[in-house]
Amino acid sequence: MSAREEVLGRIRTALGETRAPVPDVVRDYRQAGAHPATGPELMDLLVDRVEDYRATVLRCTPAEVGATVRAALDQGLGAGWAAADVVVAPGLPADWRPEGCDVDDERPPVQLADRSASVTAVAVAIAETGTLVLDGSPACGRRALSLLPDCLVCVVTADQVVGGVPEGIARLDPLRPLTMVSGPSATSDIELQRVEGVHGPRTLLVVLAA
Repeated sequence: MSAREEVLGRIRTALGETRAPVPDVVRDYRQAGAHPATGPELMDLLVDRVEDYRATVLRCTPAEVGATVRAALDQGLGAGWAAADVVVAPGLPADWRPEGCDVDDERPPVQLADRSASVTAVAVAIAETGTLVLDGSPACGRRALSLLPDCLVCVVTADQVVGGVPEGIARLDPLRPLTMVSGPSATSDIELQRVEGVHGPRTLLVVLAA
């Protein structure tokens, strides 16, 4: 008999044979929010919630993503940043990548920590909570890519934006390594003083192409 079986056996003995049956759990979870499925109002809601988390949103058209990514890096790193400062997800579209930047090639994580910024796509963006979800796909990159450089630039397209958490979860594969990003990394554990960059990037910039 294993220790687990022994412990459970003692619990059964203590409870006796008259224990009440376990009731069925009603799982009537909300499947959709009250927000529109798409459109300008949904984009505005996402921008409002992301900026409320002290992140920065740069809006553009789909044709302007590459230029806007470079503008985001100018804002996050300063205008004098070099291509060697930035690493991008391996599946990021070529026209979104700043010229000369390295593509992540599964290098040791310590080398990612030496980079000033990373650029990724997202799997889903949840407007109601201002949350970006990365799923470890080639366009999002491995988890370390979004956590170790001090500045993270995420590109979000209009078709990836959903209203609420139920719609977002429905689009995701639960078996993938999901990373949920709601603003720059921050904590207020010590005397309620906000400190950014503790567990991930201290600067988050979102390029919203819609």
